[in-house]
Amino acid sequence: MHSEKSGGLQVIKEDKRVRIITGHYGSGKTEFAVNYVIRLREMVEGQVAIADLDVVNPYFRTREKKELLEAKGIQVIDSSINGRCVDVPALSPAIVAPLRNSTYNYVVDLGGDHVGSRAFARFVGDLDKTDYDLFFVINANREETTTPEGVLEHIGKIEYTTGIKVTGLINNTHLVRETTVEDVLKGQELAKEVSKALNIPIRYISCMEHIAKELPEGLEGEVLPIDMIMREEWM
Repeated sequence: MHSEKSGGLQVIKEDKRVRIITGHYGSGKTEFAVNYVIRLREMVEGQVAIADLDVVNPYFRTREKKELLEAKGIQVIDSSINGRCVDVPALSPAIVAPLRNSTYNYVVDLGGDHVGSRAFARFVGDLDKTDYDLFFVINANREETTTPEGVLEHIGKIEYTTGIKVTGLINNTHLVRETTVEDVLKGQELAKEVSKALNIPIRYISCMEHIAKELPEGLEGEVLPIDMIMREEWM
């Protein structure tokens, strides 16, 4: 069985300085990104920031947890318009500074699919191509990413739109609070096929802690137990 949350996750420090998180709508990428940046903050010194570049989906966005994250010492960069109830696709110029400043550990939460990834395309010129990871989040229970072909199509479109390559996969297969070990293992098989096709690693397996404890040993990727931060208890 896998260990508690603190075990084995020093690997987060080994990811490239700029970590860009993308995936299909409903994959759980924002939940992963928020949990990831909190863990990152616990592990590294210096400045940690997360950018919310989701200008497509008005729900479950990083900016909704801005106060929580800032209380933990994480800088949150979102809209250039200061208004929690205003849904306008306006990006802050502050997004650029952590891309250029090597003292930052930076997480970028992109919008879903290639449509959402357009928001980052304008900033690619500011990105050090040797110092980034682009992680694609897979949820095998989403209609358009149930097959390797579906996942590969989404990855191809995102790479074309952003002009950068996906460097790793995240198996985040879930059915929210109804998720089972079998769901995660189903997603793992899908991620393995995509990993083989693209010759990129499965970097993380993301799931609730009670499920993480029941996963078999020897799975490719680091198990990242997550809390349900983006969803309220009643959701």
